[in-house]
Amino acid sequence: MKSISLTRFLIEEQREHQHLDADLRLLIEVVARACKAISIAVGKGALGGVLGSAQSENIQGEVQKKLDVLSNDILLEANEWGGHLAAIASEEMDLPHAIPHRYPKGEYLLLFDPLDGSSNIDVNVSVGTIFSVLRCPDGVTEPTAEDFLQPGTRQLAAGYAVYGPSTILVLTTGAGVYSFTLDREVGSFVLTGRNLRIPEETQEFAINMSNQRHWEAPMQRYIGELLAGKTGPRGKDFNMRWVASMVADVHRILTRGGIFIYPRDLKDPSKPGRLRLMYEANPMAFIVEQAGGAATTGRERLMEVMPTDLHQRVPVFLGSKKEVERATAFHLAGG
Repeated sequence: MKSISLTRFLIEEQREHQHLDADLRLLIEVVARACKAISIAVGKGALGGVLGSAQSENIQGEVQKKLDVLSNDILLEANEWGGHLAAIASEEMDLPHAIPHRYPKGEYLLLFDPLDGSSNIDVNVSVGTIFSVLRCPDGVTEPTAEDFLQPGTRQLAAGYAVYGPSTILVLTTGAGVYSFTLDREVGSFVLTGRNLRIPEETQEFAINMSNQRHWEAPMQRYIGELLAGKTGPRGKDFNMRWVASMVADVHRILTRGGIFIYPRDLKDPSKPGRLRLMYEANPMAFIVEQAGGAATTGRERLMEVMPTDLHQRVPVFLGSKKEVERATAFHLAGG
């Protein structure tokens, strides 16, 4: 069977699904091209002089890696001139990036985490890019941060690229989840996975156990069940996997099931969670739900959270549906 490129796939989706118009299709293609450029930079590693710290901090006070800054610049430069965007927001920037006046503007808002898991760059572990697309509110010509504050249910498209042994782009426009592998010889993403589904049950979990002493009581009880194994109330053994790169952990779950958890903890009571709602949690929740999984904060559906800040943090529970429901039930019962 002849391979199907991302461009052909999107054109066929545009014909079949009326919600995917020409501008949204072009936007996704531009993001994919930017991901190809980031993949090349990541692949060069030390040969490209892109490893190490950039000697700067982002809005969250985190030290930026050189590849954080480079990836952010690649995505901005690729997307600002196409005429399909009203504004861009990035995890690495305090405020939204306005489309320069010399370029036409469109009706979409793009949000992204340019290089998720960047703490793993220098040790050659998989990192990735996460993105989300919203519609700009009607009548808004100069979008501000408030115009981005829409719940995840309003996302029109979401995806991620994982830069591993192969570069894979995972995408949803609300009609299932599809994966594309970068053919480096041809230079294009090729469809390699249709209607991806996450198994409802699992025996794998992904969590940073070093924070266990800071967890809330419901979280302690839930993980205690998993660790008890066959002799505990679950009657089966669980394996733990933790890459510390959300795209890699979520991609494993999308491939073979599992639950990914970054719960609320008491290490810093001022932060209700660790992961960013707009740049990480919402797009991943959209993908996971479209693949038959579930995504919550431990107490409510992630995509129904009403954002109050562009860089808002939330707890995240996502993956195999029955396991996420069980973990969420523990938290609802425990307050």
